Amino acid sequence: MAYHVKEIFLTLQGEGMHTGRVAVFCRFSGCNLWSGRESDRAQAECNFCDTDFVGIDGPGGGKFGSASALADAIAAHWIGRAEQQWVVLTGGEPLLQVDTGLLDALHARGFQVAVETNGTQPAPNGLDWVCVSPKNQAPLALCSGDELKLVFPQPLLSPESFEHLSFTHFLLQPMDGPHLSENTARAVAYCQTHPRWRLSVQTHKLLGLP
Repeated sequence: MAYHVKEIFLTLQGEGMHTGRVAVFCRFSGCNLWSGRESDRAQAECNFCDTDFVGIDGPGGGKFGSASALADAIAAHWIGRAEQQWVVLTGGEPLLQVDTGLLDALHARGFQVAVETNGTQPAPNGLDWVCVSPKNQAPLALCSGDELKLVFPQPLLSPESFEHLSFTHFLLQPMDGPHLSENTARAVAYCQTHPRWRLSVQTHKLLGLP
């Protein structure tokens, strides 16, 4: 299997339960909820996406002909201690491409493997951390995991509608854009009155990190 990757980079994880943790991010090209073209945004299931996942032309990106080749490219970005290796597979929608062969190759190189997904695709066995971020009315194929991170507010989704699912952590993340301040205030107020939910802030944007 060939893997199409937009970019690979070392950074600090900027949001969610692992905020501040050094990580290699591998951003896969393509998504099933938006083409990535601005001309299609208004009709997209995820029309508030803030990520460029089109093509394979980003730093470290490309077409990788094998799981071993991609795992080597990811490992080349790690600079810390071997026992702390952490890679985040993201997108786009990474689970359109991630398979057990890639997970085995990353584990063989000492990585713990996290995925950030919209939850509409089944996940292969072997992931060490699963973060699901539901989008509008797209049906979930993943109803359990480590972290449910809901971009908030979404008019068709209420936080309460996810509380029956088997996730360890529930997070609200204010939707970026022209109404960020208002959305942040609403998310803070919700978390204050619903203690099961934790606020997730996109600290990488505040810090100027990728």
